[in-house]
Amino acid sequence: MAKISPVSIKYMIHASFKAEGHLEKPDVIGAIFGQTEGLLGSELEMRELQKEGKIGRIEVSLEAVDGKTLGDIEVPTALDKSETTIIAAALETIDRIGPTEALIQITKIEDVRGSKRDFIINRAKKLLESLETKGELEEFTKTLKEESRAEKIQEYGNEKLPAGDLSGNEVIVVEGRADVVNLLKNRVNNVIGMNGTKLPAEISKLGESKELVLFIDGDRGGKLIAKNVISNAKIEWVAVAPDGKEVEELTGKEILISLRKRLPAKEFLSRIGNVNGYSFNEKEKESSSKIDEQSMPGDVKESLRKVYESIKGSKDSLILDKNNEIIRRISSKEINRAILGAVKEISAVIIDGTATSGIIKLCDEKGISYLAALNFTSVPDAKVKLISL
Repeated sequence: MAKISPVSIKYMIHASFKAEGHLEKPDVIGAIFGQTEGLLGSELEMRELQKEGKIGRIEVSLEAVDGKTLGDIEVPTALDKSETTIIAAALETIDRIGPTEALIQITKIEDVRGSKRDFIINRAKKLLESLETKGELEEFTKTLKEESRAEKIQEYGNEKLPAGDLSGNEVIVVEGRADVVNLLKNRVNNVIGMNGTKLPAEISKLGESKELVLFIDGDRGGKLIAKNVISNAKIEWVAVAPDGKEVEELTGKEILISLRKRLPAKEFLSRIGNVNGYSFNEKEKESSSKIDEQSMPGDVKESLRKVYESIKGSKDSLILDKNNEIIRRISSKEINRAILGAVKEISAVIIDGTATSGIIKLCDEKGISYLAALNFTSVPDAKVKLISL
């Protein structure tokens, strides 16, 4: 007998039977073919349908119970829906199997293609998971490489400024440690950070023997910092991040484009002039980097500094409620998203690193009372109270 290909099966007829005496499987198969012969005409003759591959191998399972035989029948078909139901109805006309009386009932007709669709969906999910796992592995590999490059950060001079490899003639000066880390991750090694907005004496001294390139954020605060640094150190070039972006969040491509578009320091100053009519003088320079903590309760400062000890050195950040209870601990990269997505009211944010102008402005927008960090960028008229850790 021909065996129908599993690929061509459309439906599966499920039937149960009950016979009064003892039977074997061949008795059941013989009754199916014998008692349906000539019943449905030549086009639906079951023997011919099986030879043509339109009906598959008929499976029978049975067991003897108290002198009777109970069992199940499965008939796979590649016929259409109406022809399959006719075959199923013909099976119920069988009233004898072997020498005994029997009763066959159709329990269900299963659309096998539905099972195939379920298989396809489940298999597709597994294949997708394997692709995502591979993508995660690639991401892990990329992160590992970036972190290994970032670990090359070192401390320079008595002020222990964060820096990369300064052995070459050209040195890129950025604002904070996070900027240094980002450049190192993207294979820009000749970099040093100021650790804030106030120019360290070490960098001024470095300008006497190296060609300095100042790399600033693409906002008003960056331009204010540039005027301060250029007036107090020998800066040859100025590179600016894209508008509204900070150096610490740039991609490798954006870093290289910004550095290629750098301008001579004098040309940069002539282009920006006074920033919105604001010019630096000595008194203003000092106040731009000063953090006024006198108006804050002493217990608040000490409480936040105590909580900070749990993340010190981790480069992570904490979000606290009004009771100084930790709502979330996240990486510095996720701090903006975490503040925006917070369900509970945020009272304070602690950052083991530099609080950028973007974070300070976001804290102002969300009405956050305190922002504690190692360093801060310059944001005039910030409402959030800044605490230096």
